[in-house]
Amino acid sequence: MSAVGASAPYLHLPGDSYSGRLSFLGGQLPPQVAAMAQLLGELDRSSFRKLLKLVVSSLQGEDCREAVQHLGASVGLPEESLGALLAGVHTLLRQALRVPLASLKPEAFKSQLQELSVPQDLAEDLASVVFGSQRPLLDSVARQQGTWLPHVANFRWRVDVAISTSSLARSLRPSVLMQLVLSDGSAHRFEVPTAKFQELRYGVALVLKEMADLEKKCDRKLQD
Repeated sequence: MSAVGASAPYLHLPGDSYSGRLSFLGGQLPPQVAAMAQLLGELDRSSFRKLLKLVVSSLQGEDCREAVQHLGASVGLPEESLGALLAGVHTLLRQALRVPLASLKPEAFKSQLQELSVPQDLAEDLASVVFGSQRPLLDSVARQQGTWLPHVANFRWRVDVAISTSSLARSLRPSVLMQLVLSDGSAHRFEVPTAKFQELRYGVALVLKEMADLEKKCDRKLQD
């Protein structure tokens, strides 16, 4: 890997400086993808399809360790080069599959691969995975394998007015009582004064608006 790792400029995505386009790979090109792009010239299309099939099986959750050994013997590549190719293809597909289909079009995907000097025929094979019939299964496996935080399963609230309290400042002042039940079964109860509740409501609305604006901006850049 030392010879491949000597190419430091890959940390900036080729074309970003003049295209202004957001890549599905993010603001910085993953080193695994950069190493893969430099090695693709050593593979013919038949060998690449074998490698791609193995990576797709891995993304579907299959144990491919034995298949990797057979692949190495059939394509005649050094173990180091084969490992770099597998890691690069795996990273590239994983990043592409994280982007919703509505936000990443096949033409934009293949155009960005072309900027990485991926041969056109190999780019077509990669696009067939990201946009083909296997996509629903890959999405399903990714959701099952992902690590998720507990989400809100139930939410209850009511407005309460304290008539008798040790604090005159709180007497006859309304407050909002809330209870959150999470998907892991835990429950959280808290009381919020109406003034603070209005601040919370405004803050949440502002964040949601900024998220929607950012999503629209990213969608436009990915579709360019």
